Amino acid sequence: MDREQEEMQFLGIFGVYKESYNIIFSWRKVFSKITITLILPLSFIFLIHIEVSNVLFGQIKRNTQQMMETPQDTPQRQNLLNTLSSEWATFVLFKLLYFTSLFIFSLLSTSAVVYTVASAYTARDITFSKVISVVPKVWKRLMLTFLCTFVAFFAYNVVAVVLLIVWALATGGTSGGVLVILLVLYFVGFVYLTVVWHMASVVTVLEDSCGVEAMRKSIELIKGKACLAVVIFLKLVISFALLQIVFKKTVVQGWRLGSVDKTAYGVVCLVVFSQLYLFQLVIQTVLYFVCKSYHHQNIDKSALSDHLEVYHGEYEPLKAKDLQMEECHV
Repeated sequence: MDREQEEMQFLGIFGVYKESYNIIFSWRKVFSKITITLILPLSFIFLIHIEVSNVLFGQIKRNTQQMMETPQDTPQRQNLLNTLSSEWATFVLFKLLYFTSLFIFSLLSTSAVVYTVASAYTARDITFSKVISVVPKVWKRLMLTFLCTFVAFFAYNVVAVVLLIVWALATGGTSGGVLVILLVLYFVGFVYLTVVWHMASVVTVLEDSCGVEAMRKSIELIKGKACLAVVIFLKLVISFALLQIVFKKTVVQGWRLGSVDKTAYGVVCLVVFSQLYLFQLVIQTVLYFVCKSYHHQNIDKSALSDHLEVYHGEYEPLKAKDLQMEECHV
């Protein structure tokens, strides 16, 4: 990184973008290999899932409609019922395979990118082989953090459903204003939890905390910088959503501009999605250093460099003693 840690706290949205871009450009060889090896497969899995899901669910809808129009207690209806059972089983199996693959590549990509950005922060020489050797050991810690976050999201949604039921029973579903307020509060809380999860992922890779402890540290870190993190997150989500819409229109639904084949649209969407995902991972790591600087929790670069070093293939996270937790007067 070109900036000293004390200066990181003053970065705004465009400052974070610029810093992230500079890191990617300066270490483009390593990031290119990470993208090709980990992020590109993840992007392909995500996009091809949209196409395959559309085909599978389309078949289910057509057979369901046909079964509803077929008289009961007939061989045709029984055949359609058996076909639907098989199609639903295929659909569920495909979804399980999709989420498992996406989950694995997401953890591996996060591990690799966060490790590389931290190496850039310490001005260490880093190679793709070093990154790959560290990733298998880091992603296990990330998995624990993800599982804890999943439980938090599950509990949050359960509470939201209970409140919605209470509202429906108390008002009979007639108080639309209260419903709007509840939905807005739900959305705000959901976005906040997502930001906490992203920051906790970086904490898990760079510090000696994972799971619930990483989430707790994440909550403390984003205090004072929550608005910055939320705005950046929402802009990225909107970008991903627009890209997904373009893919559905051009590849899934076959919309064309001129004589351009849908394969070309698919390749463009794949490349853009991969670059955007890489940019997101770099940004969330830069935000980690921004939050550290804001709270005057200076990180000893030499200590961080030592802990990032792969020694006989063993990964050692940054210990709490290497973080200067006391407030510095700048």
